[in-house]
Amino acid sequence: MRKWIALALALMLLLPAFALGEEVAGEIVIGIYEPASGPNGAGGKQETLGIYYANSVQPTVELSSGVYKIKLVEVDNQSSNDKAPTAAQTLVSEGSSIVLGSYGSGVSIAASGIFDEAGVVAIAISATNPQVTIGNPLYYRICYLDPFQGTVLASYAMDEFAAKKAYTLAQLGNDYDVGLAHFFTEAFKAKGGEVTGETFPLGTSDFTAYLINAVNGGAEVIFAPTSTEFASQIITQAAANGITVPIMAGDTWDSSVILEAAKGTDLSVSVSTFFDEGDTSSLAAEFVSGFKAWLNANPEKLANNGGNDIVAAVTALGYDGYMVALEALKLADSAERDDIADIMADVTYEGVTGAIVFGENGDAVRDQAFIKRTNNEDATWVFVKVQGITE
Repeated sequence: MRKWIALALALMLLLPAFALGEEVAGEIVIGIYEPASGPNGAGGKQETLGIYYANSVQPTVELSSGVYKIKLVEVDNQSSNDKAPTAAQTLVSEGSSIVLGSYGSGVSIAASGIFDEAGVVAIAISATNPQVTIGNPLYYRICYLDPFQGTVLASYAMDEFAAKKAYTLAQLGNDYDVGLAHFFTEAFKAKGGEVTGETFPLGTSDFTAYLINAVNGGAEVIFAPTSTEFASQIITQAAANGITVPIMAGDTWDSSVILEAAKGTDLSVSVSTFFDEGDTSSLAAEFVSGFKAWLNANPEKLANNGGNDIVAAVTALGYDGYMVALEALKLADSAERDDIADIMADVTYEGVTGAIVFGENGDAVRDQAFIKRTNNEDATWVFVKVQGITE
C-alpha cells in the first residue's frame, strides 16, 4: 500500500511539467559578472536586475535535445580590477556556458584573459571602453563604444550650450573615466573647442578645488564621466559653491543617485545613455510596465534599484544581454562553450534598446544615444533628444 502511495505522489509531482508541455532536460549556467559593491555597486545592481527580470520572463531555453532551465550564478567583482580575475574564475569553475557583464570597463578588461583561456564567451552589457573587445575574441558587447559616446557628447555640448570651452574631470587610473574624457576631448577639439582636464585619485571626497579650477578656467561645460559614488559628491559640492556651469557625463550617471543629488539645486545635469523609459515602441513599453510590476512586488529588488521604480538604461541593457545569451544558445543548439564561440558573431536580436547586430571586434553596431537631463524639482529624468554625431 505504501508503495502505491509513494508512486501516486511521484506522479503528482511530475504533473506540472507534463501539463506545461515542457519536461526539463537539465540546466544551463549563465554567469553574472557584476559589481554589487565598490564605486560601481549601484550601477551593477541595476544592470543585474535587468538580467534577473529577463530570467523571470524566460527561465528556460529550448534546444533540439530538450528544454533546459537557466541557472543564474552571480559573483561580485567589487568594482576592483585586482579582484576581477578571481571573480571571473569563480564563474568559469561553476560551469558557466556564457557570461554577462560587467558594469565597468576596467573589471571587464581585467577578466578578459580568464574567460578567453577557459573558452567562455562573455557579453559586455554596458562596458563602453574599446579595449574590452579589442584583442579579446571571446568578449562581445551590446552597447555603443566610448569613441562614439564621447563624440556624441561633444556635439551635444556645442549644440545645446554653444560651448567653446570645456573642462573634464576623471578618476586617475579608471579605464572608463579616462577613456571617455579622452574621446570627448578629442572630439571637442576637432570641432574647434578648447579643453582643460584633471584627474583625481581614488578615495577623493572633496572636489571643490577641481570645480573652482573649472570655473576659473572659463569652462562653459564640465564633463565628469565618473562613477555614481563620486558623481553625487561632485554635484552636491558644485551646488554648495554656487557653481552653475552645466555638468555633463556619460552612461554611468544614468542613475537615481544622480537625480537625488541634483534635486533642489540650480544645476543643469545632462547624460548620454542607452535607453529611455518614455520610449513608446511596443517592445520598450511592454518591458517597462513588466519590469516595474516585478520590481515593486519585491522590497529587496526595489532597494537595489535605489528605492524607486525608475528604469535605468543599464537595466534595459541587462534584459537584452540575457536575451542575446539565449539567442546564442539556440543558434549554437548547444550549451558547450566551443559551440557558442563558433556562432556568437552571427547572433542577432531585436531588443528593447534597439536592434543588436555584431560588427568589428564583436561590438554592437550603434549610431544613436539618448540624451536626458535632470528635473531638479521632482528628481526625475527629462528626455531631451536622440543625439547622433554632428559636424
